[in-house]
Amino acid sequence: QVQLVESGGGLVQAGGSLRLSCTASGRTFTMSWFRQAPGKEREFVAAIRLGSTIWYADSVKGRFTISRDTAGNTVYLQMNSLKPDDTAVYTCAVQTKYYLGNYGYSEARLYDNWGQGTQVTVSS
Repeated sequence: QVQLVESGGGLVQAGGSLRLSCTASGRTFTMSWFRQAPGKEREFVAAIRLGSTIWYADSVKGRFTISRDTAGNTVYLQMNSLKPDDTAVYTCAVQTKYYLGNYGYSEARLYDNWGQGTQVTVSS
């Protein structure tokens, strides 16, 4: 079991920025961010795989940037130009198995370790 520790959530005005961090206790192949707003389904946000393959949801492309450190244990999500509809609990998730190509990067069911989540609130 990989343990995940998240930080960086908070309250920000529309148009502002936040940076989320997530550190894993062990080796991971893929690290990602999901989010869930009250009354809405969990939504894929961004993912980065060992070797630096990156994927983004269309709703955040051009505004958010995902990255990881050289050791591969920490993932970051830089969020710029935040909108009120970005308000959600953001959760870090990891895959400890290798998947070929683009398979499974946005599928919550294929992530086997999850953090506790951090609240992001964007005011208008």
